[in-house]
Amino acid sequence: FQRCVGMDALNSLHSTTFEMDEKHGTKYHKRLLEFIKMVQHENLVIGGAMTDVKGDRSKGPTEQEDPDLFLRIVDRDDKGVYISGAKAHQTGCINSHWMIVMPAIRLTEADKDYAVVGCIPVDAPGITYIYGRQSCDTRSMEPGDMDQGNSQFSGQEAMVIFDRAFIPNELIFMDGEYEFASMLIERFTCYHRRSYVCKTGVGDVLIGAAASIADYNGIPNVSHIKDKLVEMTHLNESIYGTGIASSYQSQKMKSGVWQNDEMLANVCKHNVTRFPYQIGRFAQDIAGGLMVTLPSEAEFRSPETGPLLRKYLKAKKGVDVENKMRILRLIENMTMGRNAVGYLTESMHG
Repeated sequence: FQRCVGMDALNSLHSTTFEMDEKHGTKYHKRLLEFIKMVQHENLVIGGAMTDVKGDRSKGPTEQEDPDLFLRIVDRDDKGVYISGAKAHQTGCINSHWMIVMPAIRLTEADKDYAVVGCIPVDAPGITYIYGRQSCDTRSMEPGDMDQGNSQFSGQEAMVIFDRAFIPNELIFMDGEYEFASMLIERFTCYHRRSYVCKTGVGDVLIGAAASIADYNGIPNVSHIKDKLVEMTHLNESIYGTGIASSYQSQKMKSGVWQNDEMLANVCKHNVTRFPYQIGRFAQDIAGGLMVTLPSEAEFRSPETGPLLRKYLKAKKGVDVENKMRILRLIENMTMGRNAVGYLTESMHG
């Protein structure tokens, strides 16, 4: 789960630290390679903490009323630095092993304290997590699993608060080199926007769910249903194709890693901000209104109302009513429930 952000951070840092060392004579690249060896040996999951809370978006870090609205170095000693601030929208941070903190915007000389990149264990002292809330998440506390939509797999987001959290020198990969912040961000986002082909895997599931409910309802061969499923597939594969093309057009960097094509990565990102919403719309269209008016699993299991639901929610012959209900809950989950956080909104803003 959630290896993409850490992978993108390590790859973009590989080339950026190499070029920082080339200019400043620093030792960041060697430190990074040692960290990567440890990550590979222990098979660790890395979270990439880039998104600052930002405050007044018209102002830079040093212009904010509260200097902690962007992550910064607040103190240092001979062993390392202490950081304070917050990172928002951190998907998967709680089930990662380490976080790499990175700047989120282009920095100036006045912002040197904010030009910090370093790695820190997720359970380090000085870190607080405030868990995000999601639509329909209280269903997870109800009996049964049908109303959860996807009872086996899910995600979570949190705001991460740093209060004088410590990063040792050997895990610092940028310390004041503000002019390299934009380079790191651009390279990171180039990888990450290409990595949004992950949404096409989710899209495959949603297209399959839409096809399943059409089949359950006895209308898989109706022309407008087939047209919608074809269009959903076309949109989904268009996202995938631009991501693959971005990788195919990559170029070798000075450090030896390969950087994918920026233009095609951005086209992939533009596609992913639009097409999942259209795919979701088609899925809701095919599913019908029962997707949002379906009674709960408690009613389905009730000796009083259960037989009524089994009678009146029948689909075509041979289809179990429970399977029909589960598919409807899955479509709801992915287009407006807990999984819509990752499939729709994250596709827009991630």
